[in-house]
Amino acid sequence: MSASRTQPIALECDNTPGTVSTMPWHRLRDALLALIDSLGNNGKRPCRLPAEREMIARFSTTRITLRDALAQLEGEGRIYRESRRGWFIAPPRLHYDLLAGLAFHDMVESQQRQASTLLLSASTVPASPHVARRLWLSEGSAVQRIVRVRAIDGRRVLYVEHHLRPDCFPGILDFDLAQHSLTALYRHEYAIRIARVDYELGSTVFGGPAGEALHATPGTAAQRITRINRDQNGRVVDCDDEYWRHDAIELALSAVPRAG
Repeated sequence: MSASRTQPIALECDNTPGTVSTMPWHRLRDALLALIDSLGNNGKRPCRLPAEREMIARFSTTRITLRDALAQLEGEGRIYRESRRGWFIAPPRLHYDLLAGLAFHDMVESQQRQASTLLLSASTVPASPHVARRLWLSEGSAVQRIVRVRAIDGRRVLYVEHHLRPDCFPGILDFDLAQHSLTALYRHEYAIRIARVDYELGSTVFGGPAGEALHATPGTAAQRITRINRDQNGRVVDCDDEYWRHDAIELALSAVPRAG
């Protein structure tokens, strides 16, 4: 039996003698979208695209043109890349309501998705200058630092660093922080309720520990969300730095304009 061979898709391209037949990246983008639709992703579990060399043969294109088209789709949040694993179809985005105040697991499960958490570290460290400013502490003061990775339907999408004031949460590092929601621990163990959140939003790229933890290739776009939390008495109790894969969430905020 002869081995089957991938047949190139017929495309309008440059057939000038002496040139390599290829198509503009924007035409290739549309062809890749058709491929994504044909793969029948179930919308939750990771679905891998063919290897780049296979797509080059299938579309009769060049590596440069293919990567331009893949980069465009990655920027649109249609696909994502993992280090040494290749390209995947991006699942539906999680709806992240900034005013809802839901814990990660509650937010994910309310949208019929599966949430999980991996604890990377939990220790007492000296406060860096920017953490000290946020928590109204002196630089170098002791703070509790908790680093976790959060996954949706088995895909790692969020790297988060929490910094807590030890005077507010004595002994919190002794809890199982992979299984417990910090919000629930605050409420049930320390009688602290988060009453106000100040947000800082920004775009960045993955690199270093965050990128490694999420298997993101260096330079991949990331959504940064910083939260500074105050309790029912107006006291700053902690701050979080969240680094999301940009294709994993859509941010929502409802506000009533001031009269006048």
